[in-house]
Amino acid sequence: MTVADVALNDGAHAFDTARYDLEVETSLVGGSLQNLKDGNSFAVLNSHGDIGGTNAAEGLFYRDTRFLSKLELRFQGRRLLLLNSSSHDDKAALSVDLTNPEIDQDLEVLPREAIFLERTKFLFEGVCYERLSVRNYTASHRTLTIDYAFDADFRDLFEVRGMKREKRGQETSRVVAPDKVEFKYTGLDEVKRRTTIVFAPVPKRLEQNRATLELVLGPGEKTSIFMTVACEEGAQALVLDFFRAYRASRRARRTHTRRIATVESSSDLFNEVACRATSDVYMLITSTPLGLYPYAGVPWFSTIFGRDGIFTAMFMLWMDPTIAKGVLCTLAAMQAQEVDPAADAQPGKILHEMRHGEMANTGEVPFGRYYGSVDSTPLFVMLAGMYLDATGDLETIAEIWPNIDAALRWMDDYGDRDRDGYVEYQAETNGSLKNQGWKDSHDSIFHEDGTDAVGSIALCEVQGYVFAAKRFAAQMAERLGHHVLAGNLKQAAEDLRLRFEADFWDEELGTYVLALDGMKRPCRVRASNAGHAMFTGIASLARAKRVAAALLSKEGFSGWGIRTLAQGEARFNPMSYHNGSIWPHDNAAIAIGLVRYGLKEEAARVFQGLFDAAKEQEMRRLPELFCGFIRKPGRGPTPYPVACSPQAWAASAIFGVLGACLGLEQAHSDDEIRFRNPIMPAFLDEIVLRNIQIGFSLADFRMHRYGNDVATNVLNRRGNARILIVK
Repeated sequence: MTVADVALNDGAHAFDTARYDLEVETSLVGGSLQNLKDGNSFAVLNSHGDIGGTNAAEGLFYRDTRFLSKLELRFQGRRLLLLNSSSHDDKAALSVDLTNPEIDQDLEVLPREAIFLERTKFLFEGVCYERLSVRNYTASHRTLTIDYAFDADFRDLFEVRGMKREKRGQETSRVVAPDKVEFKYTGLDEVKRRTTIVFAPVPKRLEQNRATLELVLGPGEKTSIFMTVACEEGAQALVLDFFRAYRASRRARRTHTRRIATVESSSDLFNEVACRATSDVYMLITSTPLGLYPYAGVPWFSTIFGRDGIFTAMFMLWMDPTIAKGVLCTLAAMQAQEVDPAADAQPGKILHEMRHGEMANTGEVPFGRYYGSVDSTPLFVMLAGMYLDATGDLETIAEIWPNIDAALRWMDDYGDRDRDGYVEYQAETNGSLKNQGWKDSHDSIFHEDGTDAVGSIALCEVQGYVFAAKRFAAQMAERLGHHVLAGNLKQAAEDLRLRFEADFWDEELGTYVLALDGMKRPCRVRASNAGHAMFTGIASLARAKRVAAALLSKEGFSGWGIRTLAQGEARFNPMSYHNGSIWPHDNAAIAIGLVRYGLKEEAARVFQGLFDAAKEQEMRRLPELFCGFIRKPGRGPTPYPVACSPQAWAASAIFGVLGACLGLEQAHSDDEIRFRNPIMPAFLDEIVLRNIQIGFSLADFRMHRYGNDVATNVLNRRGNARILIVK
């Protein structure tokens, strides 16, 4: 999340308001939108497959710039009627079925629904491909006119979100061939960007912003129009034949998923939810030179985010550990090397966000490489330890060990400047995020009377992340032969745990406080952050049970999920971004924590809520967040207006909770796959897991629920790994 994102979502003014006039014009719930993504490009389209309607979010984007701001299809000068609009299951393409309205044509009436048009769109390597198939279902020859209106505004993503700019670069457009139009933009960053649109067959008429094609079709005849939109920043894009590009796109997606574990259940609805979640995660995954990385979400966060990528990798670890490896290697390569206050960077700190657009390049926003998150660094170390436990890939851990060591030093030095034993944050500049945990809204950290927490803030969950990071680092250090360091890290983790219990527990609230402010005063607020103390294991068993009770009380649990802030707190608002809304990834982390402390029935309740929320969503997709209103009979959860959908850590959350409830453990050091006291929620009677991997072994399982008990059968095993059912 960036300063601009938080400002637009919650009205914060982290930037100088004289410099930026922020406007909320980008609600994603006003109409049905379709999303496509491939690599560094994504498209937000309306249900017709057009761009440039009433929603400012629409467009074809590449590297944080909108390369196509308008694309409208017209038939005989009229807008077509929509029959159906759907994404393919593997997210390779969008299919839109259209037909004609009734049209008076040369004293002859073309009856409604006489012409069928199928529009297929997909993205591949910086190019948007479109095929328009047209079939004549009348008994007469027909001369049909197809028009495309188009434009490219080259707006930076932050401009699209509402930021105003005093200056922009130079734009030109021209027809360069009978079938080709070219838009060019030289930005203030001196980067040359180009949009090239090509049609086949050659249009009857082609202008700078319009193409007109004429088709003559006999009874029952069918033909196709092809269009490509190439987004180029420096190097020229490789434009392929439509069918060749489509096959290559499908092949690339299959390559990413061919070895993953799969889930199938007795519930058709859950199968839909799981299929959609898998599809969304792998749509958002981008191949980088250092491995796979799940971009955070479409439309606003289609780029590398440290925290989002780490949580996604954690939740997907039992299904696909290659994601974790890609995240670790990528973030290690981008680790900060020097102090840069404008980027909130210090040596050893892990990246928060990376942007490629003009405004980042010129410094108008500080997000070229921005390090303003206090939690990404300990989470990075946590993920490394989890990855080693599950895979035994000591070679990768050894390769990034200098980065892990630098992250540990950052926690002790720059992360704890007052040397009180807690990792804290404070905004470095006026352009920094005011709050730098995962709840990074300007108003998310406060005292019980509603006043802001000021000074260096020590968040509850961050101390848990640091605790877990040092414990995992101790294990990794031991494996690498750094025995003295391992002992020191174990002791440091235990010291932190004891301090945390003394300073963060509030007996009256019955939970851990939200944070300590700069004067070490506790923010006595009941929030979901306390649930992450269970996720990391820093909480004592007795107190974890009380935290669970608070989170699942009627103030904390809406029926759809655990709220970010309990009802009754000073800033509670179920429509806010972080003060009463429900985030799937937050619930998944809490559910994993509940399982850690043996609270499996409570975890299954969270699982049930998330599943019920997902099945109420369009396309069975969990969004970034939704509103925290109480669940009411016959109504689904209330959408949050600017929630990203799909969002990687939301999509992957369902797998994090599933693995936790099944008690699935992959212990590489023991060459064991374990199911520890599994539980299945009431909506599942049977689950089949395939391709669960440990080392060189693979196994398939069937799990069946009998009341509160779960029977586990091994369907197939390839390799010598042991299978254990632990009660």
